[in-house]
Amino acid sequence: MTPKEFSEIAPAIPVHPGIYKYYAADNELLYVGKAKNLRKRVSSYFSKTFVSYKTHELVRRIHHIEFTIVNNEQDAFLLENTLIKEYQPKFNINLKDDKSYPFIVIKNEPFPRVFFTRKRINDGSQYLGPYTSVEKVRELLDFIRQTIPLRTCKLNLTQNNIKKGKFKICLEYHLGNCKGPCEGLQSEADYNQDLHQLVDILKGNLGPVIRHFKAEMKNRAENMEFEKAAQLKKKLEHLENYQSKSVVVNTRIGTVDVFSILQEGNIAYVNYLAVNAGSVVATKTITLEKQLEETGEEVLAFAAAQLRRSFESSAREIIVPFPIEFPEKDIRISVPRSGDRKILLNLSEKNVNYFREELKRKKILRLEEKSDEDKLRVLEMLKNDLSLSSLPVYIECFDNSNLHGSYPVSAMVCFINGEPSKANYRHFKVKTVQGINDFATMEEVVLRRYKRLLEEKKPLPDLIIIDGGKGQLSAAMKSVRALNLPATTAIIGLAKNEEEVFFPGDSQSIKLAWNSDSLKLLRRIRDEVHNYGITFHRKLRSKGTFKNELEEIKGIGKNTADLLLKEFRSIAAIKNKDLDELAGYIGIAKARLVADHFRKAVK
Repeated sequence: MTPKEFSEIAPAIPVHPGIYKYYAADNELLYVGKAKNLRKRVSSYFSKTFVSYKTHELVRRIHHIEFTIVNNEQDAFLLENTLIKEYQPKFNINLKDDKSYPFIVIKNEPFPRVFFTRKRINDGSQYLGPYTSVEKVRELLDFIRQTIPLRTCKLNLTQNNIKKGKFKICLEYHLGNCKGPCEGLQSEADYNQDLHQLVDILKGNLGPVIRHFKAEMKNRAENMEFEKAAQLKKKLEHLENYQSKSVVVNTRIGTVDVFSILQEGNIAYVNYLAVNAGSVVATKTITLEKQLEETGEEVLAFAAAQLRRSFESSAREIIVPFPIEFPEKDIRISVPRSGDRKILLNLSEKNVNYFREELKRKKILRLEEKSDEDKLRVLEMLKNDLSLSSLPVYIECFDNSNLHGSYPVSAMVCFINGEPSKANYRHFKVKTVQGINDFATMEEVVLRRYKRLLEEKKPLPDLIIIDGGKGQLSAAMKSVRALNLPATTAIIGLAKNEEEVFFPGDSQSIKLAWNSDSLKLLRRIRDEVHNYGITFHRKLRSKGTFKNELEEIKGIGKNTADLLLKEFRSIAAIKNKDLDELAGYIGIAKARLVADHFRKAVK
């Protein structure tokens, strides 16, 4: 739309508050904006010179304009945010965060259940959150269940069903985790009182809950119900301990929202802290991309509105680093210079800076956000640096993992086009190797992996990376030769310490340039397989799947094995200790059993 074409429609534009929408010729929504005076604001796009190329491009593409008149500036502000969130026009600020976050739901039913969910259903249930961490939600629910007894069953607890005696109390009742509403042992009024306490806890408002428990504990003690009073005392200590971990400033500060911003070119990072009675009850950092000539004030106001809506904030005070226009009713904007509010703002700024540095650190080794051309360039560089016969589009990497020389497992990760292909990750429990033998373990897992691919007639990788030096690589090559893998599949070893690259049969390694994209990609893959292996290892240990090698020695129990590992740190170190050193900790008889076991293993 040209200025001349706009001048013809300008007189018809309303002078009221509202929002305006710019459309392209194909009816694509290009931009949504708000204004105190629609005619004045829209006219500015066609009457002033913009520095930004994107703004010129927006004006050039405008084919027609639509308006929505609202009652006041506040309504315009809220409507603009809603439309941007829903339609995400390409010339508006781009909020790079579309994840679905978990909620805690209080189900709309008799004796409501309380549980974790990601889906919001319009059925009258109450949803608390959202929360940015699934772990935080589970931690909260575990804490609540230890403090407030609520039912977890899915029974239809209507009064009619309860009166008919359809249900019987279960183990949860006998454990003290439920008060037995299914048999009428708890009234709906009492259950709802517990629910109110739950909501207070979730909102960080622990004061009323603590006062309730103190009063009930005193009442039980006065009535000589000392066992129940002791149980309440434990719950009270649990609550007070939870509160002491959460409080960061003066508890009288009330309910406030804190926002800070960090800007780099057209990218902005905004951190949000939701604070209730001095406790941080929610936190989130988001990334936004500026499209036109938005100021920091505009970006921060937009982000604040989006985050407050997502987290259903009812705070009437917003703490920010500089003044912003925020026309929502009865909202106080605070720009603190000292005191408790400044402490909270500093905490928010610390979080946004940490988020940016963490993002930067991760991007050093990642190709996910690079263009297709950049990804191809890095793979071409890796091909040239390693003198490969083909482009390493499909890469697999292996690593062994153990704890103090015990509990061996292996892991494999897959990268396609320089990006993780997590559906193709694999972990291996070692089957044929006795004790700890990294070389034999690597030989086993490489054989298992590629024997299966050959049997299933699936494609083989262009490059296999063995996380280790010449010994690990030689072990893997035994399996490669046994399977007669084609020469098109290259294999290298990546030494952990010096980050040297070894090739089969070569006595000397090569070192890639420290800051080269080739080595950055290899590091990224190596770190990924290491983390994947460690995660699997911890999971198995937590399930008690492993049995310590020492425990396999007849006459050596878990306590003795743990004592030796605690003292000498690893199986390898224990193997090298003489009989007298071992006897000094576990006695001569058990020391002989351990020493004899490792002597036989060497033979």
